[in-house]
Amino acid sequence: MSSLAEVAPRASVNAEADYVRSGIELAKWRIVPFLFLCFILNYIDRTNVAFAKLHFQKDLGFTDAVYGFGVSLFFAGFLLFEVPSNLLLARIGARKTLARIMILWGIVSVAMMFIKTPTHFYLGRFLLGAAEAGFVPGVVLYLSFWFPSTLRARITSLFMAALPISGIISNPISGLIMDNLGGAFGLASWQWLFLLEGLPSIVVGVVAFWYLADRPKAAKWLSDPERDALASSVEREEQGKQAATHHGFGGLLADPRIYVFAFAVFTQYAVANTFAFWGPSILRGSGVANVWYLGLLNAVPFVAGVVMMTTVAWRSDKKMERRWHAAFGQALSVVGLMLLPAGVHDPLLAVVSLALVASGHYAFWSVFWTIPPSYFRARSAPGGIALVASIGALGGIFASNLMGMIKDATGSFSAGFYGIAALAALGVVVLLVGFPARLLPAVKAS
Repeated sequence: MSSLAEVAPRASVNAEADYVRSGIELAKWRIVPFLFLCFILNYIDRTNVAFAKLHFQKDLGFTDAVYGFGVSLFFAGFLLFEVPSNLLLARIGARKTLARIMILWGIVSVAMMFIKTPTHFYLGRFLLGAAEAGFVPGVVLYLSFWFPSTLRARITSLFMAALPISGIISNPISGLIMDNLGGAFGLASWQWLFLLEGLPSIVVGVVAFWYLADRPKAAKWLSDPERDALASSVEREEQGKQAATHHGFGGLLADPRIYVFAFAVFTQYAVANTFAFWGPSILRGSGVANVWYLGLLNAVPFVAGVVMMTTVAWRSDKKMERRWHAAFGQALSVVGLMLLPAGVHDPLLAVVSLALVASGHYAFWSVFWTIPPSYFRARSAPGGIALVASIGALGGIFASNLMGMIKDATGSFSAGFYGIAALAALGVVVLLVGFPARLLPAVKAS
């Protein structure tokens, strides 16, 4: 028979576990839906230029090379400000940082309605990237403050699902705006697009300042036992992490795994460019003329992305395996990219190919972003995650310019698709070889 001395600690442990579970459940429903909304607005304001291009390219006389270079400058802003933004989040908290990011990117997005020259376009895209810098790595870091590694792929996938869902929502809406508001109050259709899709980000950014809590200990919507238990649980996991310890920013730069992660992200930004910034142009080239119908078709790859992302993330958490699940997503994108040239003049094949590219990208994205927080220790995580994201953003610069220049030079996107497919295939190999499973002891131990 157990003595009272044995039963009391066991009861205390069980009670704490119950408080951790209830705290996680409350945090999941309080935090994730709001961040999900923020990410939807983020992705809309980042990519609505792909629809605006269908009309402003003619209105303003921009070539595909001008458009591609302008799109790439978004990632230049990212590159310069991603690390400082994440380091600032670690210092002043997510509430102030995310509010600042959203309000600024909303203002810049609205201001895009006033562009008249390539220089205006270049400046607007650069400032949009600078304003948005730190949002995704900041949220990835923020989620690690609240949720254990055993749940992180599913939680991250819930947040990342905003990417494909934003495409499902925004593509038809953008098509409707472009089809119906051109000329109203003297504004072109693409000006209405930037205005109507930029304003909500400003409003939600103000709400974020009052709504979010920086860490469990600051969450007034948790009970005292839930707050203490959840905070202690996250702290214990961090203390037990046998991951990389870095001494300052120089230590991060000297870690070769940083560049393995960054190259994987580089290839993913290149992959995402094909459907995020060129998808509407690809579908129009395949023979789809009506902008609203084009918006509906361009939403299909995002629907496929939601299904694949959710499935792969769920299985990744169940098996507690990250690398091969991420690699599977990347492989799907490679197949889609190889098929895309055959769909240049076939709308159905173009949609199927884009769906494979998008499904693979989102599956990779949701699983991959659980790896860096498990590898870096708490003190190095803000700089490490941001450094990976900022170096990886060079992939957006590379791919945007590549696609624009190839289209202007050859009249076709095909060579660009094959080049990015080869790059993505290399990304799979580098991730699997350069980051062996033994470097994720915290995930296995969990």
